[in-house]
Amino acid sequence: MIFTIAGKELKGLFASPLAWVVLCVVQIIAGYAFLRRLDDFLQLQPQLANMASAPGATELVAAPVFGTVAALLLFAIPVLAMRLIAEERRNQTMVLLMSAPVSMTEIVLGKFLGLLALLAAIVALATLMPLSLATATRLDYGLLAGLATGLVLLAAGFAAVSLFVSCLTVHPVAAAIGAFAALLAMVLIGDAAGDGLRARGWPVAAGLAQVLSPIRNFEPFGKGLLDTHAAACSVLLIAVFLVLAIRQLDAQRLRG
Repeated sequence: MIFTIAGKELKGLFASPLAWVVLCVVQIIAGYAFLRRLDDFLQLQPQLANMASAPGATELVAAPVFGTVAALLLFAIPVLAMRLIAEERRNQTMVLLMSAPVSMTEIVLGKFLGLLALLAAIVALATLMPLSLATATRLDYGLLAGLATGLVLLAAGFAAVSLFVSCLTVHPVAAAIGAFAALLAMVLIGDAAGDGLRARGWPVAAGLAQVLSPIRNFEPFGKGLLDTHAAACSVLLIAVFLVLAIRQLDAQRLRG
C-alpha cells in the first residue's frame, strides 16, 4: 500500500504545472552554473597543467554544481511538499484517505517516497551534467557518488521536514512558507548551536545538534568523505520528522 500511495503521489506531482515549473527553474539554474563552472575550468587549464596534483573537473565543476542544487532545494522542496497533506485537508479528501484501510504510517511513508522519487530525478539530472564530460576528461567517480548520495540525503531531510509542516495546516501556501522558515532556521541556527556547544566542551550535545544542521551533514559528502556520523544524523533527521508527521496525523484522526 505504501508504494501504491507513492505512485499516486508521484503521478499527482507530475500532473501539477507547479512541479514542472519548479523542475524547469532548478534545471535552468543548475545548467547555467554547470556551464559557467565548465568555462572557468577550461580557462584554468594552462595553470592546472603546471600543478603536480591539480584538482580535476569533478572538484572544480561537479562539486559547485551540486552545491548550487542543494541551495535550490531549500526553496524548491517546500513548494513541492506544500500540497502533500495540506491540500488533501483543504479539499476534504484527507477524510477519505484516513477512512481507508491504511495506517497513518503508510500514508506518510507513501507521500514521502512519492516526493523523494521526484527529488531523486532532480539529483539524477544534476549527476548527468558532469557525467557528460566523461569522454573528454577524467572524473573522480568516488567523489561524484559521494556528492549524489549526500544530495539525496539532504533532499530527503528537507522533504521530511516539509511534509511534517504540511501536516500542521490546511493552507498549502502557509505550509510552504512554514517549511522554508523551518529549514532556513535549521541551516542558520543548527551550525551556530553545534559550534557553540563544541566550544563549551560539550561534544555529545554538539553531535546531537548536528542532526538539525542538514547542510553541515552534506559537507563531508561534498569532499568525497564517507562520514558515518553525518550520514547517521541525516537519517535520524528524516526519521524524527516522519514520526512527528505520523503522530500529528494520528492526533488529527482522533480529534475527528
